[in-house]
Formats: sequence, structure tokens, C-alpha cells
Amino acid sequence: MTVLFQDQHLHSRHSFDSNADPVANVQTAIDKGLSGLIFTEHFDIHPDDWKECVYNDTAYTETIQILRRDFGTRLFIGKGIEICFQPDHMAFILDFLDHHEFDMVMLSVHYAAGQAIHHRDLWQSTSPEEMTRQYLQNVLCATQFCRELRKNRGRVFDVLGHLDLAKRYTQRFFNTYSVTPFGDLLDEILRTCLDADLIPEINTSSLRQGLQESMPGPDTVLRYARLGGRAMSVGSDSHRSEDIGAGFDVAASMLRAVNLRAAVFQARQCEFISP
Repeated sequence: MTVLFQDQHLHSRHSFDSNADPVANVQTAIDKGLSGLIFTEHFDIHPDDWKECVYNDTAYTETIQILRRDFGTRLFIGKGIEICFQPDHMAFILDFLDHHEFDMVMLSVHYAAGQAIHHRDLWQSTSPEEMTRQYLQNVLCATQFCRELRKNRGRVFDVLGHLDLAKRYTQRFFNTYSVTPFGDLLDEILRTCLDADLIPEINTSSLRQGLQESMPGPDTVLRYARLGGRAMSVGSDSHRSEDIGAGFDVAASMLRAVNLRAAVFQARQCEFISP
């Protein structure tokens, strides 16, 4: 692992699905030689999730301030957010972002066919291939939305999280994870990311969850480089402190193999560094 790397996708007790201690997250990052980390607490407003996914910006901001006071001389501590793409609620989301400050704003897609893809019953309604296609088409819609936003008001979202997340569940439910049959669709997503100034993420969580590759894997990372991509963000998607920075050696090797750099954010400004 390179000391320059930052973990730019992680959660703590400020997310509904994590009990991680923010101090322990920071201490783990220090112990692993990271130069920084960005908390990306969940902001999900789907009606099925809203009651659970309570987001308290005041408490979250206070935690970040305390962490910066206590550890800020040792590494960068960023306040980020992970927005779940919900087409019917984007006006509300954009208004929220207009009135809050972050170092990095991540957009992730967790739904296909109107349901969260972690529910197994969704996958029983059709073939895993067709549901994967529907998921990736929803990701394309998210990137197209970002492209239109950029035309009208500049960059609103900085990073696209785990763009092929569907394979986590095809692996879990059907023991298959390949997205290579969807190359044309992946290329369209990646080209739209370039048009939207939206940096794709290499999410390493799948490496500790039974998959043999990150999200996305080497094939898609190579596609991005060939399309003209210059850098990708790297995140562990940790919900436990011990997983901070996990799999970053693999991510660094993937980036170096195709001459891509690591994109790091601070105060919404992006810098490219060597992995």
C-alpha cells in the first residue's frame, strides 16, 4: 500500500447500517499508513428506507470537527456523503446539497426495477442477467443525470460509487459475478462519467465478501483507461473499523497496470496522485 492513498468510502455510527467508532476508523487509517480518509455517511430517502436511514448532519459535523482537532496533524479527515440515486427525489437531494458542505459527494445506485438489489426476491422475478442489465441501465440514468447537471450548474456529484454493485448479489445468490457481457453498456456509463466530470470508484469491499475482484474489476478499469479516463477514486466501503484500507494493494496494482492515477478530494477539489 502506498502512503499517498486515501480511503474515500467508509461508514461509521453516523450511518444506519454501521456501528463503527469514528475514532477507531481514524486510528486504523493511521496504523495502515493512509494519508487520509473521507467518511461517506449514507443519505437515503427512498420511502422504504427513510425511517431507518436517519441522517443527522449536526452530529456528523461535530464528530468530524473533533477528529480533525485530535488527529488532523497526522492525516486528512474528510466529511463526505453517499447519496443514493432516487430519480423521484432528486430535487430534494439537490436542495439538501446546496445547503450543506462536504469534501466529496458520492452518488451510488442501490436499486433496480424499483427495489433495493440486496433483496433476494427481486432476483427471482427474472434472470440474473436481465436484472444486472436493469441495474446497469439505472446506473447509466444516474450518470446521464449528472451530465445534465454539469451543463446547467457545474459538477454536483464527484464520485460514482461501485458502478457494478449488482455482481455482489449475483455472486451471493447465483455464484456468478461476470459483467463482461455488458461491455457496451459499461462503456456508455464510463463515457458519460467522463462527460459529467464524475470519477468512478474502485470499491474494494467485494474482495472481502466472496468475490474475486473489486467493483469494478480489471476489465472495466481497463475500459475506462482506453476511453480516456485519467484517475479513479478508491474506497473500502468499510462498515467496520478493521476494514479501512482493505484491498488497497489490489486497487493500486490495477491502477498502475493501466497507467491510471488515484483521485483524491478535499473541499470538492480533485487532485490526481500516483498509486
